[in-house]
Amino acid sequence: MRAALPLPRSLLYGSVNVSHCRRSTVTHLHNVVKSSSPAVSAPSTQTSEILRIRKSLVSRERTAVEIAEEYLARLQQTEPHVKSFLYVSDKILTEAAEIDEKLARNEEVGLLAGVPIAVKDNLCTKDMPSTGGSRILEGYRPPFDATAVAKLRQNDAMLFGKTNLDEFGMGSTTEGSAFQVTSNPWDCSRVPGGSSGGSSAAVAARQCAVSLGSDTGGSIRQPASFCGVVGLKPTYGRVSRFGLMAYASSLDVIGCLGSSVMDTAILLRAIAGHDKLDATSSKTEVPDYSAKLVPLEALDSKPLKGVKVGIIRETMREGVDSGVITSIQAAALHLAELGATLREVSLESFHLGLPAYYVLAPSEASSNLARYDGVRYGCQVSADDLESMYGGTRAKGFGPEVCT
Repeated sequence: MRAALPLPRSLLYGSVNVSHCRRSTVTHLHNVVKSSSPAVSAPSTQTSEILRIRKSLVSRERTAVEIAEEYLARLQQTEPHVKSFLYVSDKILTEAAEIDEKLARNEEVGLLAGVPIAVKDNLCTKDMPSTGGSRILEGYRPPFDATAVAKLRQNDAMLFGKTNLDEFGMGSTTEGSAFQVTSNPWDCSRVPGGSSGGSSAAVAARQCAVSLGSDTGGSIRQPASFCGVVGLKPTYGRVSRFGLMAYASSLDVIGCLGSSVMDTAILLRAIAGHDKLDATSSKTEVPDYSAKLVPLEALDSKPLKGVKVGIIRETMREGVDSGVITSIQAAALHLAELGATLREVSLESFHLGLPAYYVLAPSEASSNLARYDGVRYGCQVSADDLESMYGGTRAKGFGPEVCT
């Protein structure tokens, strides 16, 4: 952890042989924490961390403070290896105590009461630094919360901190962060994907129950795949973008990461909805997504009978890693076993997707990044004239991915 964004004093721990972790096998990180309590067990695609936490709170089996302390202990053990967080909140236990006080007074608590949540560091938080993974915003603290973050607070979530990312979301490995490189919790010699690599790794390492990320061209879905968690990019406009540091405004979407589909469904319900501060946010009513989920064992043996699933021919061609193709084929076979009809389909314009992205995204990014001029916020380089100050500030503050 860098000095400008310190862990709370209670989380400053001794040295750990990180080099050993980088030689480790897939089981190493979870062996480090094998003595952890059930509240912070390894990820499961069958259970919901959110529902389990809420049930334990409402039944008074556990307190929010106890849950927070256990996740903090897990974070203390794993963070030297994974480096998911750029900043860990010093108000976690205070927030937890407030939730316990509400319950003691028999007050109604929010949908995410007592749930440890991490937030990608391109979402503004008024009580924590928000850097976008860039030197140009090092130490910057916004005067407001992003709408999605405000909704987390309204639902009594415990905000654990801000997670690492490729600078301003421009990257796919999280190696483009100006501050540190995040490791994949399953094999610390590998990357977690990006740009929401910190958010994905934090969930996979059980440093938090769920997290928020952002997706412009795969930045939630790809790292979720790399880290073995569930990543959900909602429909554009479903979640307000107010308070998100813009990369490509017509493509940016705030989304959810969790260890189960149920968790991402619950989290999406909490953050979705129209926002007058975002002209592109949808006015469509937000449904209870989790109510539509049914366990497989409760369904017929062929629940997907009559459903047609297309396998896009262009995605299975040369250049795709054999392991990826094998995984897709295994998933397709599973769908077929559940009754789905598989068909190979062709998208003739598929090859134009990437070129179109690289026209739109850099063009919009160029406009959005123009706001970082050293005048209103962030670092500033002294110069004799305005143009030189702009140039010097950006040369010092922007990393190689952003500059190119």
